[in-house]
Amino acid sequence: MLSFNRSGLGIWKMGGKKSTPVTPVTPVTPEEKKPELLGNPWRNVAWDHSNKTKLMQSLREYKPTIRSVPQAQILLIGAVGAGKSSFFNSMNSIFRGNITGRAKAGHQDTSLTLKYRTYQVKAGRGGQPLAFLLCDTMGLEPTVNGGLNIEDIVGILKGYIPDKYQFNPAQPMKADDCQACSTLALKDRIHCVVYVIDATTIGIQGMKNKIGEIKKITNSADVPLVALLTKVDKACPHVEKDLTKVYRSCYIKDLIYRAGGSLGIPPSNVIPVKNYYDEIELNDTCDILLLMAMKQMLNFADNYLENYEVNTE
Repeated sequence: MLSFNRSGLGIWKMGGKKSTPVTPVTPVTPEEKKPELLGNPWRNVAWDHSNKTKLMQSLREYKPTIRSVPQAQILLIGAVGAGKSSFFNSMNSIFRGNITGRAKAGHQDTSLTLKYRTYQVKAGRGGQPLAFLLCDTMGLEPTVNGGLNIEDIVGILKGYIPDKYQFNPAQPMKADDCQACSTLALKDRIHCVVYVIDATTIGIQGMKNKIGEIKKITNSADVPLVALLTKVDKACPHVEKDLTKVYRSCYIKDLIYRAGGSLGIPPSNVIPVKNYYDEIELNDTCDILLLMAMKQMLNFADNYLENYEVNTE
């Protein structure tokens, strides 16, 4: 009988009238196991330039369903370095027609964003603001007194916290620190919360307690929770080579389901994107994913507004 030692060399052993060769089994290391591709995408996307144009026009024409709300307010939260500020920069770049970097973005251990910022996206250079705001926050950190304080999220959702407010992780703003908090209009509140997750790390390690608190807060306020899965190109080699394969990647699909499970939301609420980071030119494929994500966020914001009567103040 032929057996194999650790070096893979065959050794014959006599054990009867017949000698049977044994096929060696080579262990597969995690480094050798590559994500596979599905034969067909599990979400259908048109990757042509005309679809990009159509998506841009849809966002230009978007208006909240309630007239007293001039702009849908989308809150971006997530771990340090997940890509919150980069998402705004990317969206701003698409409508400007060139790469921009208005919001501070980069890589470091602590958050680059220290203030609460509400950013408008304009329809081209010198154009009119579009009917949504992207609200950027300090990054979440695993430690109790690190990064964005959970209590500040409550204040942001209710509209208590003003633009350019300086975050203090150890001392959140209290409701009685601002004026007329009990009479804040619907237009000042957050209409959709987006948890931004780095696909290369999932961005939820050590965050279980804070994620649970965030989920309770959004549920209590009836605000939709969406997840934005960033850096999908760095998470899967197939997608890095060709971004149009994002919905054929078994690995990215698995990440989407895992992220949804961790946040307690359905996979349909998890949207993969690639932000602009080291590029100097725009790319239609990247733009389409980003625009689709923005459109989905506004769909969820509309769901929130539909819970209120027309012209609610």
